[in-house]
Amino acid sequence: MKVLMSENSELTDSAVTTASKSPTLLRALGPGMAIAIVVGNVIGSGIYAKPGRIAAEAGRFDLIISVWVAGGVLCLLGALCFAELATMLPQAGGLYVYLKEAYGKLTAFLFGWQEFLFNRPASTAALSMIFVGSMGIAFGINFGIFMTLVLAISLQIVAVGINVMGVLWGGRVHLVATIIKGGFLAFVAFAPFVLELGQHSVLDSSNFNATIGTSQSSLTTQIAAVLLAVMWAYNGWHGIAPVAEEIRNPQRNIPIALFGGIGLLILLYLSANIAYHAVVPISDMVIPENQEHVAELMITRLLGEWAGKLMSIGVMVSTLGAINSNLLLGPRVPFAMGRDRVFFPILGKVHATFRTPAVAIIVQGALGVVLVLASAVLIAYVDYFKQKSIFSILTDCIVFVSSIFYALSVGAVVVLRRKQPDKERPYRTLGYPFVPILYIIVYIWFLVYVFLGKPAESLIGLGMIALGIPAFFYWHRKESVPQQRSSER
Repeated sequence: MKVLMSENSELTDSAVTTASKSPTLLRALGPGMAIAIVVGNVIGSGIYAKPGRIAAEAGRFDLIISVWVAGGVLCLLGALCFAELATMLPQAGGLYVYLKEAYGKLTAFLFGWQEFLFNRPASTAALSMIFVGSMGIAFGINFGIFMTLVLAISLQIVAVGINVMGVLWGGRVHLVATIIKGGFLAFVAFAPFVLELGQHSVLDSSNFNATIGTSQSSLTTQIAAVLLAVMWAYNGWHGIAPVAEEIRNPQRNIPIALFGGIGLLILLYLSANIAYHAVVPISDMVIPENQEHVAELMITRLLGEWAGKLMSIGVMVSTLGAINSNLLLGPRVPFAMGRDRVFFPILGKVHATFRTPAVAIIVQGALGVVLVLASAVLIAYVDYFKQKSIFSILTDCIVFVSSIFYALSVGAVVVLRRKQPDKERPYRTLGYPFVPILYIIVYIWFLVYVFLGKPAESLIGLGMIALGIPAFFYWHRKESVPQQRSSER
């Protein structure tokens, strides 16, 4: 309640619109909502829907937990770099702004292009599918493919409406959802140990030593495959960056949000994975119908079927919060591009009443609907995808493409230190230059092995980026024509 009262009492920028002809974004988000954005943008489906697949790829617990730790460390290394960039350039657009400053308009455009047309909509689409799957478990209904698609699309439409109504509406929904889903995840992480202390024998330490065979040919490919799934669970750790222009006192609150949020996530994720494996044998996790519902399986075994259904509701809330987060943060990138007039200018418009990038939000939601339907078609008609789920197809593509731009953005710290040495930096990356260099090296290795292991998904992602190149030159030429005519006059 204190956070929400603070948000309402300190909307100090409201007078800005009266002082200018066009409305501007509102600096309405304080430290509480900023941390909630980081945590809420990350906790979604990954910690619930990926552990079964991770178990199938890794085959043993020590490798699984090691890669979860490595993924968290990678996020912290990235946060050290992003804290410098976000406080140096606290503008709407996040990575789009950093890439433009460091590498120029083409790289920034390609990031914004794939983020808007593919990454964020695909993320929303994948999350909506997990929501519907957990709804079926919670209410004991076996939805057919048609009804599943209808419900997933309807969910996205509702989330679009909430975020069009205002950043505080979206922020408040996000804050409430984050508290609830954080509570559910904490329940998952600690319930087995609480029961064990209460004289209930629920833990089986032999599970940690059990192994199963995997399809991977080497340890290196195993690690890359597991890291691909783990990084989906951590995906969005930089989520505060796109709304930096709407954060109060960004030089202070952005680093607090990044480090506090990621630290909390690492604690919860490691605890949840230890809990999963303490209760559920790895051989049960890898059964196809269990792979995306390990949390529900664990809670059902601990407390009974009613608790498993309750856990499914928790997963629904978690994915709903992540969907809301995507629609709260994602449209700020095309908004920044439209405002720069390097993309459709209408995307850069702020709604006069709601003070949100309403058109960008609506278009991103519509693209999410398209990707749900397109993925269903791939599974139905393309042999390569027939043994996959809509969720796995979309998430593998997202992580591969996102990783390219994450690495480039971390590299922007080094580039901007050289290009803009005198620029004010309220926060400077700890461990520079070793931290960004280490991050980039690990991500290059990761991308190579993901491409070798998931060529179709990787090529889809690269194809989306490549399509942006002719689009960039079209918009670049369109932007330059009015300027030439103006100079001729």
